[in-house]
Amino acid sequence: MKSWLRKHPEVRTIRVAAADLNGQARGKRIPARFADKVVEDGTRFPFSVLNLDIWGEDIDDSPLVFEQGDADGVLKPTERGFMPMPWLEAPTALLPIWMFRENGMPYEGDPRHALRAVLERFKSIGLTPVVAVELEFFLIDDSGKTLQVPPSPRSGKRRKAAETLSIRALDAFDTFFTDLYDACEAMDIPADTSTSETGLGQFEVNMMHSDDALRAADDAWLFKMLVKGLARRHGFAASFMAKPYLEYSGSGLHTHFSLVDGEGRNVFNDGSAQGSHFLRHAVAGCLDAMHDSALIFAPHANSYDRLVPDAHAPTAVAWGYENRTTAIRIPAGKPAARRIEHRVAGGDVNPYLMLTAILGAALSGIEDRIEPPAPVTGNAYALDLQQIPTTWEEAIGAFENSRIIERFLPRELIRNYVLTKRQELHYMTELNREEQVELYLDTV
Repeated sequence: MKSWLRKHPEVRTIRVAAADLNGQARGKRIPARFADKVVEDGTRFPFSVLNLDIWGEDIDDSPLVFEQGDADGVLKPTERGFMPMPWLEAPTALLPIWMFRENGMPYEGDPRHALRAVLERFKSIGLTPVVAVELEFFLIDDSGKTLQVPPSPRSGKRRKAAETLSIRALDAFDTFFTDLYDACEAMDIPADTSTSETGLGQFEVNMMHSDDALRAADDAWLFKMLVKGLARRHGFAASFMAKPYLEYSGSGLHTHFSLVDGEGRNVFNDGSAQGSHFLRHAVAGCLDAMHDSALIFAPHANSYDRLVPDAHAPTAVAWGYENRTTAIRIPAGKPAARRIEHRVAGGDVNPYLMLTAILGAALSGIEDRIEPPAPVTGNAYALDLQQIPTTWEEAIGAFENSRIIERFLPRELIRNYVLTKRQELHYMTELNREEQVELYLDTV
């Protein structure tokens, strides 16, 4: 880490940042000449900083604040090390950090540690998740009274329509996407294919598969930060909020995953189109936990505007082969690439909590060797199936009272997350939809 800074003498300041429960970057700005001390000793800030609400306020009844004296945790660099922040004018480096207790033990309320713990459980049974995520976002002109698609930097025109898989829409923002891919290269974020999606000014960028799920979560978290910052440099906004426009489909964050054994073999592959017993058990685990973990996949008030029938987001707890109306899809293709696509999460999620919930649920299904119901064929929206919670309040209650969630999330994190969401729910009732959209536009 020190050598990276020596090779980049133009960097005069660094940012150290950790992800709070909402996926917000919390940290400090430090002169580069003091960076060696941070690398060696870490830095400190209160445990409560990872448990703030979406406005950045303390949680009123959190025991982390006054009850425990608002004690400090120790923040240490992650294995990711320094990277540039291409969306800022001055040369600046970012150092991702995560939180530990004074005795060196991981802090249970840090979402990155929650994912690490699940991955250690996979490792103990000789399996490694291979993960890829697909991130959807909107480019938005928010300079006026209403949100609209930004004018094309090439033509100056606004295309007030969805342009699914449109090359024209991609070319209209070619300068932005060129800068974005250059920035991903500089930050070592494995951005792959980009497409124009069904929403107004909506795009998707896929990440390459990785056999390091912790790094995949890092990539998603960093990518969201990058896209939002870079868009502002180009004169418009980028947002991962679930549903900025009621009349258009929202943004998802779909996850593809498989499991490989110690020999590198995909254990979901049994040579057939149906997949192995490992695949069925993993699907069953994901379905079993889906209702109770909806608060992770839909963490905000605006998230539930996306989870409505016939809007390209799943609403039922169901799975199917090559069926995009279900929450769990098994894509077609060569048996060696057999995988699960989890389609519930919105673009507004915390990637660390999302992957913890998906992989933790899959692991529970494998451990218990449970079998899923029959796969759904046809339109899942039209069938009488168990539904994913349709309101924020219902999702909070299901998460708080769940026994399944405790199998993959530590109790302190569950408590902190529930306190956060109940406080947000209380104060969000004071805002109308336009005010909520304004809040979520930049934060999530």
